[in-house]
Amino acid sequence: MDLQTKRLLLLVVSCCVIGIVFGGVISWTQSNTCLQASNITSQCLTQNPIEKIIQGMGTGLGAGAGAAFGIAWQFNHKS
Repeated sequence: MDLQTKRLLLLVVSCCVIGIVFGGVISWTQSNTCLQASNITSQCLTQNPIEKIIQGMGTGLGAGAGAAFGIAWQFNHKS
């Protein structure tokens, strides 16, 4: 594996991990805000918070991977 491939892999993994963390934290925060609201909706009560966090982490993973590949693609086109 050459240096450029290792850098690309590190970029993709880093962006994915950051996306997972941010997606999970944001979903967890939204779940807590929903439960602490003055008007609690039925959707808020029936929604499983763990599933919501996992969905947020999945979205973050996709966003992180997309960002990493977008950065790599733009960097390769500039060279």
